[in-house]
Amino acid sequence: MNIAEQILLFMRITRSQQIARRYFIVNGFDGTLTMLGLLTGFYVSGQVVLPVVISVCLGAAIALGMSGLTSAYISEAAERKHELKNLEQAMIADLGESAYGKASRLMPFYIALINGLAPFLIALIIITPLVIGNSHPQLLPQPLEIAALLAFLITFLLGIFLGRISGHFWLWSGIRTLIIAIITSTMIYVFSPAYV
Repeated sequence: MNIAEQILLFMRITRSQQIARRYFIVNGFDGTLTMLGLLTGFYVSGQVVLPVVISVCLGAAIALGMSGLTSAYISEAAERKHELKNLEQAMIADLGESAYGKASRLMPFYIALINGLAPFLIALIIITPLVIGNSHPQLLPQPLEIAALLAFLITFLLGIFLGRISGHFWLWSGIRTLIIAIITSTMIYVFSPAYV
């Protein structure tokens, strides 16, 4: 059995595919809304210095990625260890070297990777227009607005993905997540002037 087949087997044994998918959506959504919040805040403040915006967004992306990576690993490793211990007690056997034992040790890394990469990569996609606008202003004259539109689009796409998984109407699911993004952005827009 090669490595890819082993990983697929471990995912089936531990039901990690569903967990990883859920983490991807939840943390991807967090990453998108965080970037949208930052972009809206910069837009409302009128202090749009692209290198500063890029640095702040990149810092937030790295922090979200590290938070997702470490929190998921710690929680999943503890859960898998607990499940393995319960199974060993029920079977009165050491399962450390069994397929389930190996899966219990490997899958927390896999889930943590998904959990950390989802917000980080989505944030990088969203700030791409800022980087292009900073290095080639003639290509993207309004990079902040384009990045915000990209954040709205990704939110909508995550909603569609969630709708397809849950079996709900994909368009309504996409619109629902888009409404959440619009409400978030509007709240920042409404409340920010009081402090600017």
